[in-house]
Amino acid sequence: DSFRAVLDASRVGCGGASGPAYLAVRRSQGPSHRWKRGAWGQFRDYADAYDLAGELVEQSRGYEEKAALVALSFSGAIGLTFLMLGCALEDYGVYWPLFVLIFHAISPIPYFIAKRATYDSDATSSACRELAYFFTTGIVVSAFGFPVILARVAVVSFVIKWGACGLVLAGNAVIFLTIQGFFLVFGRGDDFSWEQW
Repeated sequence: DSFRAVLDASRVGCGGASGPAYLAVRRSQGPSHRWKRGAWGQFRDYADAYDLAGELVEQSRGYEEKAALVALSFSGAIGLTFLMLGCALEDYGVYWPLFVLIFHAISPIPYFIAKRATYDSDATSSACRELAYFFTTGIVVSAFGFPVILARVAVVSFVIKWGACGLVLAGNAVIFLTIQGFFLVFGRGDDFSWEQW
């Protein structure tokens, strides 16, 4: 709407290609080959200008997705750091907690299957989706229960110490929140597909 107002004001007579409306748009959009001096004359009608505005909106969406991807990658790295600290610190030195990576890898699979099954069928029932939520919940609870069981089991001595268990639980929380954030940011549209990655 603000882009349309600037276009209308510049068309009506605010100086054309050298007026303040053109210069405001020029400064706000940054360098582009279409915004050279006298570029208003290149637009045959409003459709050309709206096409350019649509391109600028798509560019801004691309930047938002890239920023979200960088933030999610950073939080995933923090979660893996907690997990590795729970295994590799000198006081702990036991690598059994790394088996929770299996739970991290398989946790999105029920959701993918349910989304594919409900997408292909015309049924309005969400039983498949509810079953996927049930299996995903079981996987997540298992990932949190596994280090607690390792910390409580005493064969000869405890398998892992409670400090390592705390670090692994913190890593689990961060990694599962990262997975959920990925689906909230990138999986909300109908046009979501893995081909874009």
